[in-house]
Amino acid sequence: MYQILLRCSNWLATYTSWFIIAIAVVTYFMPDLFSWVHGTVQSCILGFIMLTMGLTLTMQDMKVLAARPFDILIGTCAQFSLMPLIAWSLTVGIGYFGITIPKPIIVGIILVGCCPGGVSSNIMSYLCKGDVAFSVGMTTVSTLLAPIVTPLLVLWLAGEQVEVDAIGMFLNILIVTLMPVTIGFFCNLFFGKNETFRKTQAVMPAFSVLGLACIVGGVIATVHDKLLQEGITFFLAVFVVVLAHNSLGYLTGYTVGRLFHFSKAKNRTISIEVGMQNAGLATVLASTFFVATCPLAVIPCAVSCAWHSISGTILATWFRSRDRE
Repeated sequence: MYQILLRCSNWLATYTSWFIIAIAVVTYFMPDLFSWVHGTVQSCILGFIMLTMGLTLTMQDMKVLAARPFDILIGTCAQFSLMPLIAWSLTVGIGYFGITIPKPIIVGIILVGCCPGGVSSNIMSYLCKGDVAFSVGMTTVSTLLAPIVTPLLVLWLAGEQVEVDAIGMFLNILIVTLMPVTIGFFCNLFFGKNETFRKTQAVMPAFSVLGLACIVGGVIATVHDKLLQEGITFFLAVFVVVLAHNSLGYLTGYTVGRLFHFSKAKNRTISIEVGMQNAGLATVLASTFFVATCPLAVIPCAVSCAWHSISGTILATWFRSRDRE
């Protein structure tokens, strides 16, 4: 039984993006399948995903953070400055040139841009022979700072578009991200040498991917009817903005690494860390805090959930092909 779970875990970790897309397509035609994923259930699922991230953290990772504070500082500053400003520029800023972007896209993409780095970015860094310790360090620090930084950035950049409950967002991020990560870390610290615990760790990626699929499915089920009303034009507009935001994140992240003369491995890692956001967190926040004032804001977040995994896989594969050449 354990070997079957382990194979399933490895398969889901390898084909995460395609599995998420398949769930999204199925839910579009069968919205009742994930209608139960909303509110508290959705937050609990994200908390579980963050717990699985905490279970991967070791004392060695903490030592890496202490030994390389300058690198982590540069990466984290790039994370919380480039992506929010790129999101603002693609939506609000472009309005000064006479191009009107729908409010749900503005709010959704700014929320994605203000979130910490995505958990799957560590996997992508490993696949492209990046600096995995640096990747884990950036993800950890940005996640720890998220309860304070994310609400403030959203309030600053999207406050004029829609009312933002910064205090509520702070408490939500604290509960569904920081607390589970901390619990997971201490569990690993105290039980990391236990054989049963290590076996449990090995199959956690499968449940993490399943949890992310449930969140995406739940969002699509919630906004299914409204998305049909908006039509294909709205969806294409969302995808174009998500694509531009994600791609510019990869490019500017790599540029920052070059400017500070990082190694090739670090350049790849900071590119992926900056470009890939925790869109699952953004989806939960949009569903919780903007469902009344801007319900379609969850669409850019849900699209980012799927696309960031796909683009990260593509970028990691391209980096590996450069090595072979």
